[in-house]
Amino acid sequence: MKYRVLPIITLITIGFVSITPSAFAQDSTPKILAMGDSLLAWHKLTGRSITQVAGKELDISITDRSLSGARMIYKLPITGTVGFSIPRQYTSGEWDWVILTGGGNDLWLGCGCTRCNRKLNKLISEDTQTGAIPKLVSKLRKKDTKVIYVGYLRTPGQGSPIDHCRDEGDILESRISALAKHDDGVHFLSLKKLVPNGDLSYHAADRIHPSVKASKEIGKLVADIIAD
Repeated sequence: MKYRVLPIITLITIGFVSITPSAFAQDSTPKILAMGDSLLAWHKLTGRSITQVAGKELDISITDRSLSGARMIYKLPITGTVGFSIPRQYTSGEWDWVILTGGGNDLWLGCGCTRCNRKLNKLISEDTQTGAIPKLVSKLRKKDTKVIYVGYLRTPGQGSPIDHCRDEGDILESRISALAKHDDGVHFLSLKKLVPNGDLSYHAADRIHPSVKASKEIGKLVADIIAD
């Protein structure tokens, strides 16, 4: 499905990219917001982020507030307001869709490898009813906004600096997937099987973030969900 828009103006400030059309060609053009961490923000400055690929596939503009290093649970007030708190990336608007990711930095950087179960439950409880993630998703759904929650890449057959968090990451995503199954307006996009065994072409040199190739493939998957 393609949507036609007039030329866009791209604004880049404090790590955010806001892509705003001067006018819409159709009133039915969906309004989309992206929120999250470096999974979405990677390649943003070169115009090849997941969100930017999705926008090009759909031929629409997407407002992207994602920021590298952002967390779901972030208590510092000043840096939180500029995007390091994913919930505070939200911008008021009549959004039809929110592309969302987050939780990885909370586990990798936020629990110190000593309180992982406690941090997992603060992100999303085992019954999926409480935690920062259900709270944010519930807030978005109250406005009848559909949510695409994008999971994280894996490195099957290869090492990674975050391999020690693999089990916790799998638990986190299994809970988010269960949350999505309870609501037709929430879509969990798992990337668990995206990377072939031993293939490093889907990762940047750090083996954490997506390569341009991966960013393109994930962006198309996001676009397919919205188009359907």
